[in-house]
Amino acid sequence: MISTLLSRQQRGPDGAPAPRLLFGADYNPEQWPREVWEEDVRLMREAGVNVVSLAIFSWARIQPGPDAWDFAWLDEVMDLLHENGVGVDLATATASPPPWLTTAHPEILPVTDRGETLWPGARQHWRPTSPVFREHALRLVREMATRYAGHPALVAWHVNNELGCHNVYDYSDDAARAFRDWLRARYGTLDALNHAWGTAFWSQRYSDWEQLLPPRLAASHPNPTQQLDFKRFSSDALKDHLRAERAVLREVTPGVPVTTNFMVMPGTKGMNYADWAGEVDFVANDHYVVPSPQDRDELSFSANLTSGIAGGRPWFLMEHSTSAVNWQPVNLAKRPGELARDSLTHVAHGADAVCFFQWRQSAAGAEKYHSAMVPHAGADSDLFRAVTALGDTLKTLAPVAGSEREPAGVGILFDWESWWASEQDSHPTSLLDYHQEALDWYSALLALGIRADVVTTGTDLSRHRVLIAPVLHLVPAELAKDLTRYAEQGGHLVTTYFSGVVDENDHVWLGGYPGALRDLLGIRVEEFGPLPAGRTVALDDAGTGGLWTDHITVTAPETEVLARYRTGTYAGHPAVTRRPTGSGSAAYVSTRLGADGLASLLPRLLEPAGVVSELPAEVRGSVEATVRRGPGGRFLFLVNRTDEAVTVPGLAGEVLVGGTDADGAVALAPRDVAVLRTPTG
Repeated sequence: MISTLLSRQQRGPDGAPAPRLLFGADYNPEQWPREVWEEDVRLMREAGVNVVSLAIFSWARIQPGPDAWDFAWLDEVMDLLHENGVGVDLATATASPPPWLTTAHPEILPVTDRGETLWPGARQHWRPTSPVFREHALRLVREMATRYAGHPALVAWHVNNELGCHNVYDYSDDAARAFRDWLRARYGTLDALNHAWGTAFWSQRYSDWEQLLPPRLAASHPNPTQQLDFKRFSSDALKDHLRAERAVLREVTPGVPVTTNFMVMPGTKGMNYADWAGEVDFVANDHYVVPSPQDRDELSFSANLTSGIAGGRPWFLMEHSTSAVNWQPVNLAKRPGELARDSLTHVAHGADAVCFFQWRQSAAGAEKYHSAMVPHAGADSDLFRAVTALGDTLKTLAPVAGSEREPAGVGILFDWESWWASEQDSHPTSLLDYHQEALDWYSALLALGIRADVVTTGTDLSRHRVLIAPVLHLVPAELAKDLTRYAEQGGHLVTTYFSGVVDENDHVWLGGYPGALRDLLGIRVEEFGPLPAGRTVALDDAGTGGLWTDHITVTAPETEVLARYRTGTYAGHPAVTRRPTGSGSAAYVSTRLGADGLASLLPRLLEPAGVVSELPAEVRGSVEATVRRGPGGRFLFLVNRTDEAVTVPGLAGEVLVGGTDADGAVALAPRDVAVLRTPTG
């Protein structure tokens, strides 16, 4: 789908769409005088830009009043871009309602759990469940679609923008009514809801649907299943808005693909993107690096997870930054080489488009210090030269377009509902970080030079010889059966503390932890042993655990103890176990070991599956390897994770990007990326 988006702009000698990677940015010409537009398209040609996202925050310009429309400027921009070979991913412009709409209809504004109204002045000041907002938004969408249905620049539709970034949780009366409708559809009867919510506790039993509310500010901890269902509902409410806009677009422009930009990155957990993926014609993602010791590992992890959400198919990197952002406590500029390395890491994990926020750095507004392809310094700058160099690299990598991720031997299972449920209040610890635990396992595999896929529940688990399911807290009965079948049929499951504990209603699986996975793992835990902040325990294999411990009793004679606690309350008791079952196994890690500790443990966990690194021993940990495969060949991406030069010997293939030394080994400069192509059989 993505590789054909620009088919109107470029075709091969046989008339078929020519493969190419897309390159561009959000483009906001309404921020600039008309004379700047000509310079913009000239510089776009120079940089190799072939696609832009347009009109994202243009509602107030397009519709300056309830019955007033101004498309003349947008017509001119669309024509200008087409004349210069740039395709348009046209936004529906519904992301931020204009002042006239919020003044006339303040009832569309979101409300917090404390009853506070979120007023205009920033962006995304609208309720996902507001019928008034929906009416006005869909009117705009229809006007946009009707006007540009036949425009040759239009290559895709961009619904709204970063749905839920600032308005995922709305507690208004509109939300309350929609939540009740959602609950009726989910449970059917009040008896079923009362059972699911466990309302016998704290005298919460409901006798009428009208009594049900979102989990607004309460005197104590709100009902946990009510909280979980509100998270589900809130994700579904935004998904419903996506569907509503999509329906209009497909009616008016049935041949134009529709997407919206996800935000697969830490801290953005309110939207269940695995559930949303089927609603778009191709997956698109925005990602920004948050400085940390694992920041580049996290970039790779999020790109990998985006590929998992996309089912391994190519996807669109809609936004990332050329350099510094504007919204962190300290906004660091990227070092030389990082712009290209970040971009090509996304390509390595399946992105067929590399786009930035934004094309030209704003002179005014809240994001004026956010970097862009054309910085405040202009085209005569190191940053623009780096942008142009990246454009040339992407042209070289055109054969990669359309290829899919080659499955790895290891899969890391990432589950949104376990993320939501495991971090709720009234738990054994408030220090648990679901995303961090998953990232630690990924970082450990990178340190060992082992490729892994980040996958979501509902995918084909059998594609991976090893499946790591960290903090898989919420396990419905069917998922427990799937994991048992996976292990019995030759897969090797690894899970961790606080896994298998509750069902889909957030009810504890009784009989001892880890609940739904207890028999599969061949262990039983009677009571959790969370650790205070800063306290650690030693394992007899010299590892150190933190955050959590378990008092494990082995219940199956075939269960092996791979490591024991050497210190702490449970000294002498098992810390890591593995139970052979069928032709596979199921292992349990009962403490947080961190990336370094997991890197020490993982070889023992991977050994039964025969999973080893494909990289030469001397570069494991320094280089990340990722593989894409398609009609154009098998493409091995080598990403230098370090600030030192690295040489990778013993690899065969045509070097598309990067260089070789005198002996033919691949030579990677600091923060460099190389790509090798070999024929596919």
